[in-house]
Amino acid sequence: MLSLINLDIGKHVAASVKWLNENQGVVSLGIFLSALLLGWASGIFSSLRRKPKFKTKLIDGPTFLCVFPTGETFGGHDVHRIGIALYLSVANTGSAASSIDAVHIGYRWNMIPFTQGWFRHTLFRHWLQERTAALEDFQVAIGANVKVYPFLFQKNAISLVHQETFLQPGQSVVGIVYFEQPDSWGGCQPRVWHGRARLAVRLLDAFGGRHTSRFWVPVLKLDEARKFNPSFGRTLAELHGKPLPGEDA
Repeated sequence: MLSLINLDIGKHVAASVKWLNENQGVVSLGIFLSALLLGWASGIFSSLRRKPKFKTKLIDGPTFLCVFPTGETFGGHDVHRIGIALYLSVANTGSAASSIDAVHIGYRWNMIPFTQGWFRHTLFRHWLQERTAALEDFQVAIGANVKVYPFLFQKNAISLVHQETFLQPGQSVVGIVYFEQPDSWGGCQPRVWHGRARLAVRLLDAFGGRHTSRFWVPVLKLDEARKFNPSFGRTLAELHGKPLPGEDA
């Protein structure tokens, strides 16, 4: 029985060898097309793997959040605004170059459990997508000198520094992003634990990719925030022509 099986295998091998010898052109063409197809597919897969990846860190300094009143009321609630300054370090740790197109800030509302809208606003983040132009540079006095912090997108007024937000793989950039949330009231503000609030920082690249990191950010009072920028929180007030409480028009 074993000899019959071996004989049958030998016949198939001999037939295969004969067919290959008689059809070398077809075999060569098949090998060429297969290699071409594999090379094309590997090129596509390689290009698909080439993506930017932005890694974000917070730097000590003008990195904080501030909730301050506007002096107005709505529906029996005091109206407030939120100012956020984040001193970011962004590195492209991916395999493709790209620019930082936008920065969004997200947080969950500070609402009483099981009240109307509580589930929606505590499950999903409220996102600030429009950056605010700061009226002055962020700076701090160090002895007889003044350190001016660069903005990530906005030009500095004093040093005229403009950061490069197009990053090759391995490159990084630092800068401040500044937000003022428009008039809000009630629980439309971050929940604060031990003087800090939890924020999500989402960077968008030029290809539409999203890169999200989460941080605990210090919460300061308005007078403390203005030690870094005397005009902190004043941009929307200037635009609306309505000064904040205790400030001249």
